[in-house]
Amino acid sequence: MQYRHLGRTGVQVSTLCLGAMSFGAFGNPDRDECTRITRRALDAGINIIDTADVYSRGESEEIVGAAIAGRRDDIVLATKFYNSMSSDPNHRGASRRWIVRACEDSLRRLGTDHIDLYQVHRPDENTDIDETLAALSDLVRSGKVRMIGTSTYPAEAIVEAQWAAEKSGHVRFRSEQPPYSIFVRGAERDVFPTCRKYGMGVLVWSPLNGGWLTGKYRLGEAPDATSRFGRMNRGSWRTDSPGAQLKVAAVEELEAIAADAGTDVIGLSLAFTLAHPAVTSAIIGPRTLEQLEGQLPAADLVLDDEILDRIDKVVAPGVTISRGDIAYEPQALRHKGSRRR
Repeated sequence: MQYRHLGRTGVQVSTLCLGAMSFGAFGNPDRDECTRITRRALDAGINIIDTADVYSRGESEEIVGAAIAGRRDDIVLATKFYNSMSSDPNHRGASRRWIVRACEDSLRRLGTDHIDLYQVHRPDENTDIDETLAALSDLVRSGKVRMIGTSTYPAEAIVEAQWAAEKSGHVRFRSEQPPYSIFVRGAERDVFPTCRKYGMGVLVWSPLNGGWLTGKYRLGEAPDATSRFGRMNRGSWRTDSPGAQLKVAAVEELEAIAADAGTDVIGLSLAFTLAHPAVTSAIIGPRTLEQLEGQLPAADLVLDDEILDRIDKVVAPGVTISRGDIAYEPQALRHKGSRRR
């Protein structure tokens, strides 16, 4: 396992990060297997685990907390807040009122007295960034949080937050967690350069594009009922959704490139994300122990320039080939009322 500095924090993390979104009712309800996955990852040298309060409505955090008992001090533990946790309209977002409550809830579920990296899961356009940073700074200064970060923030929001922190003397965001894969390369345009400018670490999510870059999804074939596509089966999580045909054709090309690189499309895809100089770690989210074992070898795989150039010909730098993979859009695009009088 290789390790890289998380921006300029001084903290070193493994190039593969264990993502726990599939732990619990949403993915794998077998807590014993989730524990085995976690401990196998730690034994393999992974030292960073990423979860969120919203994953299976807190169950993921509970599973992670129990699985790391006795090894807590060896782990960089990351979780996130923002998404709705109940029908109460104030049990969500990035207000001081919710941040303090959400942090206490996460600490309890994780069974720890501090969170190493506490991240805002999405931008909150309805809350002043100064309000959010002030609350997070208080948590850092109280010792309940060590570092703060963001997830799926556009470059302009990252810059605004950095300026607000400098102006008001707040603790600043030290990492960003954008979507990034061979099929989703939008972060290369502006998010990655912005993170490098501000010395931020980058933990990329969905490096296998939700399973498309495993090669297991084919047009005209029903997905396995236990797979993410099989379980969700709506919107962009459909094999017949817009962009699916482009992905299927691209996967066939990538399989040939992977064979020439001496790996499979999973290894190729993970190694591709780690080849970018802005990327600190790639978050893998195995649902089974078998999936974890298939992804671990990528930590030591280095792709040469010829292979990377061939990938660029399949999907050009900075391009996201399916609109359904755009993870964040501002309110002005999502809601017509925001752009009309």
